[in-house]
Amino acid sequence: MLIVQKYGGSSVANLDRIKNVAQRIIKYHKEGHQLVVVVSAMAGETDRLINLAKTITPDPPLRELDMLVSTGEQVTSSLLSITLQSMGVPSIALLGYQIPIYTNELFTKARIKEIKVDKIKEELHQGKVVVVAGFQGVTEKGDITTLGRGGSDTTAVALAAALKADLCEIYTDVEGVFTADPRIVDKARKLSKISYEEMLEMSGAGAKVLEMRSVELAMIYKVPLVVRSSFNESEGTIITEEDEEMEKVLVSGVTYNRNEARISIYGVPDRPGIAAQIFGPIGEKGIVVDMIVQTSRVDGKADLTFTVPKTDYKQAMEIVRGIASSLSAERVEGDEKIAKVSIIGAGMRTHSGVATKMFETLAKHGINIMMISTSEIKISCIIDEKYTELAVRALHEAFELEGEVKEEK
Repeated sequence: MLIVQKYGGSSVANLDRIKNVAQRIIKYHKEGHQLVVVVSAMAGETDRLINLAKTITPDPPLRELDMLVSTGEQVTSSLLSITLQSMGVPSIALLGYQIPIYTNELFTKARIKEIKVDKIKEELHQGKVVVVAGFQGVTEKGDITTLGRGGSDTTAVALAAALKADLCEIYTDVEGVFTADPRIVDKARKLSKISYEEMLEMSGAGAKVLEMRSVELAMIYKVPLVVRSSFNESEGTIITEEDEEMEKVLVSGVTYNRNEARISIYGVPDRPGIAAQIFGPIGEKGIVVDMIVQTSRVDGKADLTFTVPKTDYKQAMEIVRGIASSLSAERVEGDEKIAKVSIIGAGMRTHSGVATKMFETLAKHGINIMMISTSEIKISCIIDEKYTELAVRALHEAFELEGEVKEEK
């Protein structure tokens, strides 16, 4: 089998853990599998490098920042390859530009355009374990780029798709996908399997297990995906295509996201094209807008409220203030002290009353809902950040997720 494995920062946090990863890889290698191993930077290293740059200037040039932070994965990949070779296993470490993994030029948030796999195939044919520095790529001009937080997941799944791998394993510090964050809900239960679509919604709603783009790629290219712990032999959670059993489950999990900020622009002209004028410049900067609520007023104007990642809040506010001035809007307000809580489940497609139950549960605990968004299998609410943990626990209990799977009746 051709297997792509990805090891996160906690799995390669020091030399002892890198050695443990190497021993796991060697076991697969001895079984005759071809292995491409994607690694993140050591835990905390990316933040350390970013903070180093920000001690010089609060807004370092993004091109140079990518040059800097990409070194974290370079260190890990080379150390793992050195470890494997010292233990008698042939291997080679490759950086994004050496493969190459081509991306667009959106520094710090680049998207993969194309992967050339000939170099990897050549090394695999020679019996080597190929260790790839995750999170990074290169533009057609030769500039190093990074793929944004969680980008090593995207690297792994994209490589698995390009190589038509038999399996993609994501190793992390948790045993799989749970019904809620076990650090908040002690009765959270590990799921044996979940659909691509449910996992995509969970990732988008704040679950930290997998980066959203990686799940999207896995779904598009039908990459067999497993989330496992690098610290034990647990079977983990399989992410796969939806089946009839999954459709019986009313709610699969509760997620939360504290990395949300809310921006409101009041008194904009209520006419065609205004939304495009507001969101166009935001999108050009690579800022992802999540929830949007527009309210029309009797005076021919409208109020628009939307959410962005908290990390992009400052930049988004600057953009919106400029747009508001050009549109003669009344005012712009922002709020960083919010959170998003969501419930996800394939059974929502065919079962009524789920939203009502969610809203009643939050109301029962005195939690006000500021914004609501829905999809076929997800309901999300924006609430005051201080009620995040209470909301997650209350919803987990209300939908009886701590016991056996709650099926549609």
